Amino acid sequence: MALHGWEWWLLAAVLLLLGELATNALVFLMPFGGAAVAAVLAALGAPWYGQLAAFVIVTLGLIGFVRPLAVRRQSGPGLRTGAAALVGQQATVIATVDEHRGRIRLEGQIWSARALDPDRIFEPGEAVHVAAIDGATAVVV
Repeated sequence: MALHGWEWWLLAAVLLLLGELATNALVFLMPFGGAAVAAVLAALGAPWYGQLAAFVIVTLGLIGFVRPLAVRRQSGPGLRTGAAALVGQQATVIATVDEHRGRIRLEGQIWSARALDPDRIFEPGEAVHVAAIDGATAVVV
């Protein structure tokens, strides 16, 4: 059983969509759109060179216009990653925290910590909030 042109494009579109779902990096989504358009054109009887041209044009158009908007939205000012995402989180003291040293459990990990207020001492078991990350040390209040 031989596959028709639209079936090949549909197979390519499904594989590209699966690749996008696996990576979630907006890499395969644009060619997926191009393959979907080419599949529709193939089903309507367009010649192979028209299908290929549509695939290239739609893919490049999506890369040029849609991807920058999506990336900007995905990495907007409200999105915090890495150490910045830990600021504002609640942690539990596991070793006394003073202005110089201490240990906390933050997001399931053990962090070195120090108190923001030099006169404040936090005892094990107390809940604290992360005010800042200074290198590998959480500054807590």
